[in-house]
Amino acid sequence: MSNSEQNILVIRLSAMGDVAILVPVLEALFKQNKNVRITILTQLFFAPIFKDFKNITVYPVDKKGKHKGFLGLFKLYKELKPLQFTAIADIHNVLRSNVLKLLFFNKKCIQIDKGRKEKKELISKKNFKQLKTSHERYADVFRKLGFTIDLSTPVFLEKKPIPTAFKNLITSAHKTIGIAPFAAHKSKMYPLDQMKIVVEQLSKDYTILLFGGKSDVIQLETLQTNQNIYLAAGKLSFTEELNTISNLDCMISMDSGNAHLAAMYGIKVITIWGVTHPFAGFAPFHQPTDYAMLADADQYPKIPTSIYGNKYPEDYLNCSESIAPEQIIEKVKSIL
Repeated sequence: MSNSEQNILVIRLSAMGDVAILVPVLEALFKQNKNVRITILTQLFFAPIFKDFKNITVYPVDKKGKHKGFLGLFKLYKELKPLQFTAIADIHNVLRSNVLKLLFFNKKCIQIDKGRKEKKELISKKNFKQLKTSHERYADVFRKLGFTIDLSTPVFLEKKPIPTAFKNLITSAHKTIGIAPFAAHKSKMYPLDQMKIVVEQLSKDYTILLFGGKSDVIQLETLQTNQNIYLAAGKLSFTEELNTISNLDCMISMDSGNAHLAAMYGIKVITIWGVTHPFAGFAPFHQPTDYAMLADADQYPKIPTSIYGNKYPEDYLNCSESIAPEQIIEKVKSIL
């Protein structure tokens, strides 16, 4: 790269987990390359994920409002054009980003290779092996733009001040576990009756914080069976939630966004997998393979049934119930 500043537009329009995956890649980018500025085109809600980066600007896209449809994308292009980007990194590669690529026809644009062929072969079992991780696929986009990125020596975001609501709960004297039992698809969720066993047993030795959206609060309350179990869901802003996650000793998550949010801070993340599989490349960053708890492959040989968990045989819906609560409890105790 030349010594002149590189001003890169990064397109990652949606999906919180995929946005969080970008963080360790950008940490490596800035550490290993000079004179780089990034503008991230994404949803405004995700802006707190990048609050630690001085050389990142989040440009919010309003997909349901002023940036909706082709005319909206043209309006977005007109807004972005004066910012004089030197190149575009499209790590989303969907219809909207392809339209923007056409509009920015005079700019160098590298799009992510999602490895669709390899993923189809993974699902069909023609080639059942670990595929390139999403982190490396993101990094490849920047490498093709001429940057150096080596993810083998990770850099994590620093711990943040503990929000007032949990100031007295999260202490060095008592380890704290975050548990996020929900996912975008029910087929990726651990049954709540079994999760209740996990939560109750772990709460005997650890402080438990339950994470989820505001709509999950009623279900999460059914897991709150004693005074060592607390709700984080519905009580914190997104920034406060990230600050809380940064102070955890461990996160238990499904194959979902919370796993990637915790991994940004170098937190130990135990993931529970239903019809999806870490071989597809979506495991959280820099976590040992044995931190992934997988459904019984003999009982459910078709796993992964899809990459995102949206397609599966009817009798696979609750496949993660084949993971005994005791397995999860023992894994937590072995790493803390």
